[in-house]
Amino acid sequence: MSRVIRLSVNVNKVATVRNSRGGAEPSVLAAVKVCVAAGAPSITVHPRSDERHIRRSDVAEIAALLASQHPGIEYNIEGDPRPDWIELVLQHRPTQATLVPVRPGEITSEAGFDPRRDSELVAPVVQRFKAEGIRVSLFVDPELAPISWAADMGADRVELYTEPYARAFAAGSGEGQRSFERYVRAAEHAHKLGLGINAGHDLDLANLVLFRNLPHLDEVSIGHALISRALFHGLDKVVREYVASCSGAGA
Repeated sequence: MSRVIRLSVNVNKVATVRNSRGGAEPSVLAAVKVCVAAGAPSITVHPRSDERHIRRSDVAEIAALLASQHPGIEYNIEGDPRPDWIELVLQHRPTQATLVPVRPGEITSEAGFDPRRDSELVAPVVQRFKAEGIRVSLFVDPELAPISWAADMGADRVELYTEPYARAFAAGSGEGQRSFERYVRAAEHAHKLGLGINAGHDLDLANLVLFRNLPHLDEVSIGHALISRALFHGLDKVVREYVASCSGAGA
């Protein structure tokens, strides 16, 4: 393919394993070093308010590592636009900040922003980050209305929520193709509005083979599936597999 989709490795799950036992192992910073050495062009973290995986200290350590040793590697900090998260982003100035809504009691992200109720929360944060030179992406469902809303908010990119696609793909090739076409319409709409296109949630080596053909796709953020496979095959090898798949070289 003529373009290379950037892989952003989400290292949250490494932090989840560490926090389940306490202490410092496995090291999130060591995981980032392996990912970068294996060719990952971007690292993602999602620090939640309860620090159940990524901690504020992780955000700072990764920022320092990338700035001092790997300035060409992008850093993406995800999170809901609460005051302490906004402060964290402004302090460490990542390449990209991805605003993601949080629903009460959720285990992981369940949906994109709701334009009917989230504008007052999102708009000033987008403006503040952009004024500081931070690229802003908004996590949205693959529908025309929230994508138009993201453009109105002043976002640079949208991150398309891909769990519905992953579930459809798992149900069979016909379901997967129909779901993919929905994302194609969403991506074309975003591109017409001048938005960059990211995607993430439950993407893996199997469903990425189709999804990497999405028009105008800039970046995929993958954590759970990648780290899960790495338990059996090794982090270096699995990151290389995903980088190859994003380039169109994977099976």
